[in-house]
Amino acid sequence: MRHRAKLVGLRSHCKAEVHAVLAKCGVQVAMSDLFGIEGTVLLGRLDLAAPYAARIGSLRRIMDGLDFEIDHVAGMVRGRLAGDPRYAAVQQIPGIGPTLAAVLVAEIGDIDRFTRAEQLTCWAGLTPVHHESDAHVHRGRITKQGSRLVRWAVVESVQILPDTTLVGRFRDRVAARRGRNIGVVAAGRRQLEYVFYALRDHHVRALDKGNNHRPRSRHEPPSPRGPVAADRAGQDPHPVAWSPL
Repeated sequence: MRHRAKLVGLRSHCKAEVHAVLAKCGVQVAMSDLFGIEGTVLLGRLDLAAPYAARIGSLRRIMDGLDFEIDHVAGMVRGRLAGDPRYAAVQQIPGIGPTLAAVLVAEIGDIDRFTRAEQLTCWAGLTPVHHESDAHVHRGRITKQGSRLVRWAVVESVQILPDTTLVGRFRDRVAARRGRNIGVVAAGRRQLEYVFYALRDHHVRALDKGNNHRPRSRHEPPSPRGPVAADRAGQDPHPVAWSPL
């Protein structure tokens, strides 16, 4: 999975370069996905100076090759994990599809190393640093220790979750108070708690209809929050730039 992540990172770098070339040429990109159907039509119709056209052509050929390798590696990984109950369970979490599930299962490994969900989020570097004084407790940035791939996978999985999901609604609530980036990271931490229970129990009870509370460890006291709507199934979001937290 590390190899695939590097390939995705290279592809994202090529995409960024194409956007940079178009910006230098003054080309406006109206569509959200330059490499979708409409974007491909736009790229095919461009009449650019020879050096810029050659650069974009080269980048697109490199991206085509990377797409093939990414799909090949992903297929191999999915084949190896097809019979793994952990792999199937993690995909029940909204926002996590086959690719991100493979990353999480491979990177986390034996979940029995962790007795509580909080230990997993701490190991992944998603726990905020605490600064305590006699009168105040200040929560700073996340530690960014542990697996960068796990941090990337869970944060990526919550980026485009709709607000009809538990984690999507939690992300937006935090973002409204503290900003989008903090909301996304906090949602990624919550998402990883779901992953803990999926890997340990092969099921996340918090996602069951009629049992809509946040997952909690065996030693965690009940949450004072009331019930919220159940999550809906989700898929992997479209890959974006490789930017490990």
